Amino acid sequence: MKNTLLFAVFFIMALLLTACKKDIKESEAQQAISQDVLSKIQKLGFGISSVQKVEGGYLVEDDILLTDEHLNGNPKMEILRVGSEEQYRTSNTVLGLPRTITIRVSTSLPSVYVTALNAAIARYNALKTTTTNFLLTFVRVTSGGNIVINPAPAGSPYLASAGFPSDAGNPYTQILVNASIVNSWAANTKTTILAHEIGHCIGLRHTDWFNRSFSCGGSAVNEGAGSVGAKLIPGTPSGAEAGSWMLACIGNGTNRPFTANDVIALRWLY
Repeated sequence: MKNTLLFAVFFIMALLLTACKKDIKESEAQQAISQDVLSKIQKLGFGISSVQKVEGGYLVEDDILLTDEHLNGNPKMEILRVGSEEQYRTSNTVLGLPRTITIRVSTSLPSVYVTALNAAIARYNALKTTTTNFLLTFVRVTSGGNIVINPAPAGSPYLASAGFPSDAGNPYTQILVNASIVNSWAANTKTTILAHEIGHCIGLRHTDWFNRSFSCGGSAVNEGAGSVGAKLIPGTPSGAEAGSWMLACIGNGTNRPFTANDVIALRWLY
């Protein structure tokens, strides 16, 4: 009985100590983001309430990676307004148009991502028609690649993540996918997730950046607009439109091919 009681006491103390260490680590992780970095993130027009330090930079809006280059560079920023609920923001765009962008799926990911990538690429390339030009061409490759789709580190707090183009006008080079979650999701949802992250790589921001409750639920959260203004894209409605492929949040089973206004925005940019 005494031995059992002593073991129970030590076990509880160990749990409390572990919990304290975890709280300390989380507190240290939050404090590790300096005020200077937070100010730079805010100046770029992003909210700072949920910034996370991750490998390669800082994660904002749950899936956008801002690198030191983004924070210390001089990006050409512009907010494109597609109705009151449809917002696109470019923090640099791809230059050297017309341009072909190659994308590769890492061999560390299962073949379902190759299928999903093929479908995502088809959505973008379909923007080229006999009457309307689109100055980006996407091609899947098996080696090299301007963009590489890799598995995210274990325990990553997102479904997938990507960054924005460099100051030099090159697309962001990597998409990370949380394979432990996304592997089992519906094929069309995988396609939408990859198309969404490719959108970030070529300079597009979440359409509901100013009110994430539109797709994420909960209370309204404005991620910030910075001081760069907004531009209404001609021919788009002034009211809300659901379904954009660049909405911030998505659930399994959801498919978001480009809406008519998504197409207008993409063709306006490229």
